Amino acid sequence: MSFFENTRKPVGLGGKIMVAMMNLGHSPVARWGLRFLELTPDAKVLDCGCGGGANIKRLLKKCPEGIVKGIDYSTVSVEKARSLNRAAIQEGRCVVWQGSVERIIFAKDWFDAVTAFETVYFWPDLPQCFREVYRVLKPGGTLLICNESNGDTDKDEKWTEIIGGMTIYKDAELKTYLEQAGFHDVQIHKKKSWLCITAWK
Repeated sequence: MSFFENTRKPVGLGGKIMVAMMNLGHSPVARWGLRFLELTPDAKVLDCGCGGGANIKRLLKKCPEGIVKGIDYSTVSVEKARSLNRAAIQEGRCVVWQGSVERIIFAKDWFDAVTAFETVYFWPDLPQCFREVYRVLKPGGTLLICNESNGDTDKDEKWTEIIGGMTIYKDAELKTYLEQAGFHDVQIHKKKSWLCITAWK
């Protein structure tokens, strides 16, 4: 397994290094994407594919009276996310679960917002995953997708060759999948090679 495979599902020491790198490396695109997400101070948010938990920390800051839950299928990521957000977990404002977006363990109509930073590339059955996200969102809730690669440049192919199981989607493809899952008012934002999409239930 190459080191870069750890972007998909971090394992072992290489995974721990990758998770720490992603927490830092993905900061600029995450901060940019979060500008498009409006949250009330007491919002309930789910971060899908939460990685090392850096965005959970940002979301907790964005909704200081809210609850932020994270889900990731990598043991290494879950451990790092729990460690980084230990104080909020102890306060009862945060939970990080190991699991798949294909079968989200949370109740329907519960979250005000769901976020997905640098992760939809690896979701195994994208239509099913979007249906699950739709299920757990409250009516009127928002999904925010934030990707560093928007599928518009040749460089994107290089990443899909290095990392097995990675698919870089163009904005139009994601919009179609989202609308098929029931989302509406899909909005697309771009900056450099970055892509941010918001969609409403």
